[in-house]
Amino acid sequence: MAYDGILLGMGNPLLDISAVVDDDFLNKYDIKPNNAILAEEKHLPMYEELAKNPNVEYIAGGATQNSIKVAQWMLQHPGATSYMGCIGKDKFGEEMKKNSKSAGVNVQYYEVDSTPTGTCAVCVVGGERSLVANLSAANCYKSEHLKKPENWALVEKAKYFYIAGFFLTVSPDSVLLVAEHAAANKKYFSMNLSAPFICEFFKDALEKVLPYMDFIFGNETEARTFSKVQGWETKNVEEIALKIAAWPKASGTHKRIAVITQGPDPVVVAEDGKVKKFPVILLPKEKLVDTNGAGDAFVGGFLSQLVQEKPIEDCVRAGSYASNVIIQRSGCTFPEKPDFN
Repeated sequence: MAYDGILLGMGNPLLDISAVVDDDFLNKYDIKPNNAILAEEKHLPMYEELAKNPNVEYIAGGATQNSIKVAQWMLQHPGATSYMGCIGKDKFGEEMKKNSKSAGVNVQYYEVDSTPTGTCAVCVVGGERSLVANLSAANCYKSEHLKKPENWALVEKAKYFYIAGFFLTVSPDSVLLVAEHAAANKKYFSMNLSAPFICEFFKDALEKVLPYMDFIFGNETEARTFSKVQGWETKNVEEIALKIAAWPKASGTHKRIAVITQGPDPVVVAEDGKVKKFPVILLPKEKLVDTNGAGDAFVGGFLSQLVQEKPIEDCVRAGSYASNVIIQRSGCTFPEKPDFN
């Protein structure tokens, strides 16, 4: 099977500024534990404070980029994955390019002079992470970059696409271009609910692209928020997954499969009006370092098997394996080679 460029991701490339903090820090900046939000004015001094933290780490991140890097690591085939997003022409941008290229991903960044590279504050308390994204340059992505012949060639080459819901806040027209291409060419298009605020405040953009999704990922909190916004009046994750899977599709080529993770509880997979549950690999609390990137890693592992046309069971197993590796390390990082079989 030709793996070259088989998987393409698009998203908001962010340099993670990660540090262990305490509850007082979260309270000071009005941050909820284990949540993901966009930065407001009140959050801006926080980045400077984190940077002064003696245990601070800088890691190339952003939800989609994390998933693509993990898929690349699992595939161990240089150039199997490609990625697009917007960065600034600055030292953080250079750091990002170096980091992603060394991971074997074919990155095609749209680079802007006017705005700095986006950052994401990763505040770790007791192994759980709270994310505050300051999109900056990531917010400047334009579909003109996607339409450039050399970039559209990557779309043509790919057979599988993955975009986190966060990108709907930046370039919904780019998302639709890729989604429509996938449907017209019998390819696979997948997205992630990404965060409760996407389900609430970007409901229209999400619903516009949902008919094109062959795979939709999310966690239990996002699924319940989606259900609430839709007025479904159920908090049962299995019921919600079934309803999402049954949402009308733009193309009848592929059925939709909804995949909902629930932390240490089983992964819920809904397809063909049925639910299957898969246990995750449980980790003793003392081995948990940082849950940042756990959901992204799950998707990356899942996609690494999907592009090899492996059964759903194997995709979920690979997702669980990848997230188990990631939560034992700081940030979305991994050893040189996977030992998944």
